Amino acid sequence: MRFEHRAIPIVLAAVVVDVIGLGIVMPVLPALVTHLGRMDLAQATRVSGWLLAVFAIGQFVAGPILGNLGDRFGRRPVLMASMVAFSLDYLLMAAAPTLAWLFVGRAIAGVAGATFGPAGAVIADTTPADRRGPIFGLLGAAFGVGFILGPALGGIAAGWGTRAPFVVAAALAALNAVAMALFLPETLAPENRRPFRLRDAHVVDAFKPLFAAGNATPLLVAWFLWQLGNTVYPATWSFWAAIRFGWNATAIGWSLAWVGFLSVVVQVGLTRRVLARVGERNAAVIGLFSATATLIAYAFTTQGWQVYAFFLLGCLGAFAYPAMNATLSRMVDATRQGALQGGIGSMNSVAAILGPLIAAQSLGWGAAHGFDGAAFMVAAALIGSAASIIWLRVPTASPAPESPAISR
Repeated sequence: MRFEHRAIPIVLAAVVVDVIGLGIVMPVLPALVTHLGRMDLAQATRVSGWLLAVFAIGQFVAGPILGNLGDRFGRRPVLMASMVAFSLDYLLMAAAPTLAWLFVGRAIAGVAGATFGPAGAVIADTTPADRRGPIFGLLGAAFGVGFILGPALGGIAAGWGTRAPFVVAAALAALNAVAMALFLPETLAPENRRPFRLRDAHVVDAFKPLFAAGNATPLLVAWFLWQLGNTVYPATWSFWAAIRFGWNATAIGWSLAWVGFLSVVVQVGLTRRVLARVGERNAAVIGLFSATATLIAYAFTTQGWQVYAFFLLGCLGAFAYPAMNATLSRMVDATRQGALQGGIGSMNSVAAILGPLIAAQSLGWGAAHGFDGAAFMVAAALIGSAASIIWLRVPTASPAPESPAISR
């Protein structure tokens, strides 16, 4: 396809490498946590929830800061610095001798990993408002490609030990930083830069323009509930699959790769057509209700193959991110796209602090009481509520787009 700016495919490729680094360690977490903590799977599930919460706290603090730094100094240096920090952090986690060091590593990773804000800002910098939805869809597709390759590579690398995936992830992050240094142009025009003030680099300031534009509150609430429910996957999937089906790291990795593959198919093959035909609001509703139905199905599945079948419906949930993000990006001007994306990242981080705790505790409680699908039922209630809010409270017509300054 034709991109609006040559920076877009470079950022998409960088996101793929970034997510490979994140996904590659997921299959080994159950074995690593149980080994370092000398505990069973049910206990390790609860610890994993806290690991994800620590990661999310780091992202909550760093998201608006990186977004505002990007609005001041440009997207390129922020993205490059984050990738260097990511690489060093994975090496730290590869050598972690105790659970405490693993927590330290996850906190640093949270700060360094708040890169989706600057990446989203590159898209907003270079794409007219009325064409951002499909490009945000490709950002989601890049996430999906990384999620195909990452867990699959993690399952393979696990054959060399539970630490090997972290070393591979460190190498990929370093490669990402080098590629950005060589090929990524700056996309923020000098006239669209604004001073950085630390007191303004927080989530409330990032959303001020949205509330001024009107109609933002229901969409932001729906976004938060969606993110809160969606954390059930990183928080519990590996542990749930091990408890319910007895899957090992390789089997878990292939199931996550399937999720990523179908997400890419939807984002690349369907998102542009669906958004053009039904609009951003209706696409979000379709995606969220599909995700809700799939979560309910997972709660009661009895065979491993059914996981693969149910996601044929669940993959339509990939419509939600580009549809909602494109609508929100229309509500602010070109000088605050980085702050907006950083604010969205911080709101995601609040959900990622609370969501894993809710999901992991639900799984742990449910496993102890004979129903390990409890976490999926809680997530279904949250995402179903998000779909209902958009359906009932968000108008069909999108806000009138601003015309950003497009730098080529």
